[in-house]
Amino acid sequence: MTLISIITPSYNQADFLEKTLTSVLEQDYPEIEYLVVDGGSSDGSVEIIRRYAAKLAWWVSEADSGQACAINKGFARAKGEIVAWLNSDDYYLPETLSTVARLFAEHPEAGIIYGDVLSVNAAGEPIHVQRFRPYTLDDLMAFNIISQPAVFMRRSLLEKVGYLADDYHLLLDHHLWLRMAQHAPLFYTPQILAAARYHENAKNIAKAADFGKEAFKIVAWMQTEPALTARFEQHKAEILAGAHHLDAFYLVEAKQMRAALAAYGRAFRQHPATALKSWKRILYALLSTLGLSRVRAIYLKARKKNLARHV
Repeated sequence: MTLISIITPSYNQADFLEKTLTSVLEQDYPEIEYLVVDGGSSDGSVEIIRRYAAKLAWWVSEADSGQACAINKGFARAKGEIVAWLNSDDYYLPETLSTVARLFAEHPEAGIIYGDVLSVNAAGEPIHVQRFRPYTLDDLMAFNIISQPAVFMRRSLLEKVGYLADDYHLLLDHHLWLRMAQHAPLFYTPQILAAARYHENAKNIAKAADFGKEAFKIVAWMQTEPALTARFEQHKAEILAGAHHLDAFYLVEAKQMRAALAAYGRAFRQHPATALKSWKRILYALLSTLGLSRVRAIYLKARKKNLARHV
């Protein structure tokens, strides 16, 4: 049976950490190596980790230089053929790891396997489902994002391309997927494998306005990566539009609606189809700038109804 290594980086997420830990430890798959890397939390996280220490392969609590540093510590100790990380405010659904092990066995060509993700709020209430599709390297280059909590990797491929780059803080996962997808295909399963928690201290909320900067840092990197330069020139319009589109998405999350509309406009000028796939968010941002205070409530109500139909 294939060993799966899961790494949880943790820092002052005591409100959510126990749910994360138990979602791994209570999986129905027996061959799990679980490593927890705490960054020196001061909010009671260490006491929670200690309660589960006997079930962990390894854990530590010490100061580090950030998320990439913490995850890389886990990668360096991981022994599993399959490896993933699960942040301390996210959690797996039941039977996720047995599903992943089966899919890797059925698809020996795949370097990455990923699925859909349930978005929940701080209280664990469903918000919506992030649904994806089969992506290629070209899709990733155009900033079609896959949700990290539902991504699993072959450790052999991870060792080949290297660990997370510590100069990325927001799109460090996407940068890694791009490096891995140059060497092996991705496989998508249309199943919800994990839940991602959205709360005021989550990076995708607290630092939403900064995602665009890292997207364009990746754009610059792609132009210097020997294996990607020809692809970049061939798909330049889609790639630039994708970066602006991602910037716009997170600017909406940051409630910077005018800046978001400007970014959507830049995406449209590069590649109209990329921008127009988010026409509902564009309309939402536009109406919000007009001071229609009920727009967000209507938008969220409609999304909640749609979630109830599809979860």
